[in-house]
Amino acid sequence: MKKDIKYHLQKTEAPFLQRRRSRFKEFIFTLKVQYYFIKGFRKMHFIGPCATVYGSARFEPDSDHYKHAEKIGADLAKLGFTVMTGGGPGLMEAANKGAFEAGGYSVGVNIILPFEQKPNPYLHKWIDIPYFFVRKYLLMKYSYAFVIMPGGMGTLDELFEALTLIQNHMVENFPVVIFDRAYHKDLIEHIELMARTESISPEDMELIFVTDSPSEVVAHIKTHAIEKFGLSMMEYEPKWWHGKNRRKF
Repeated sequence: MKKDIKYHLQKTEAPFLQRRRSRFKEFIFTLKVQYYFIKGFRKMHFIGPCATVYGSARFEPDSDHYKHAEKIGADLAKLGFTVMTGGGPGLMEAANKGAFEAGGYSVGVNIILPFEQKPNPYLHKWIDIPYFFVRKYLLMKYSYAFVIMPGGMGTLDELFEALTLIQNHMVENFPVVIFDRAYHKDLIEHIELMARTESISPEDMELIFVTDSPSEVVAHIKTHAIEKFGLSMMEYEPKWWHGKNRRKF
C-alpha cells in the first residue's frame, strides 16, 4: 500500500477558496470552469449509462481490495454498464481493469494534481480536470449506480455528496453500494447513530446497501438501476459530426 501520496489543491483551484479577488479575476475563473464543464460534457456525452466506482488510489494490485474492485468492475461491465472511475491508480485502476479485460467500456475523470497523477492504462476514454468540484459532478452525471470501495477522505466526500443529492431529490434514487463491512464498520455505525438521533431520517438508511459480496453488488444494481429505470441493451450510433463514440444501453 502506497504511503507517500500527498494531495494538494491545484494552483488554479486554490484561489477559488480565497475570500476576495478582483472582479476580473473572478470572471476569468468562471470562464475556465465553464470551459472544463463544456469539455467534459462533449467528451462524455455518448459513453452511455455508467456505474461509478469510487475508491482509494493507494492500494496495490496484490491487495484484496484491488482484487475485489477488479471483480466488481468486470461484473458491472458484463451487465452492460460503462465503468467510470476517477481514472487514477489503486482501486480506480482495478475497476477500470476489470471492465477493460472483460470486454466492457472503461472511462475515467482524472484529476490534475501537482504530483502528476496519470490516467491508468485501462481506459478507453478519459478527461483531465483541474477542479475537484467539476470532476465530482462529471463522475455523478452519467451514472445510474455508485459503488463505494475502501478509500480515504476523497471517497467519503464522494459518498456523502451522492447521498445528500439523493436525499434531497436533486438526483434520482440511484443505488449506492458500500463494499466491505469490516473496513466501513465505524462509518456504518456512525450513519446508524445519525438515524437514531434523528439527524437523518430512519428511511435514509434505505439509501445505502452494504455488502461483502461482489455478486450481491451486481444483483442489487441490476434490481435498483437496470430494472428500476427500464434500461435495456441496444446499440447507439451517433451522427458522424459527433465523432466515434458509443453507448451501451
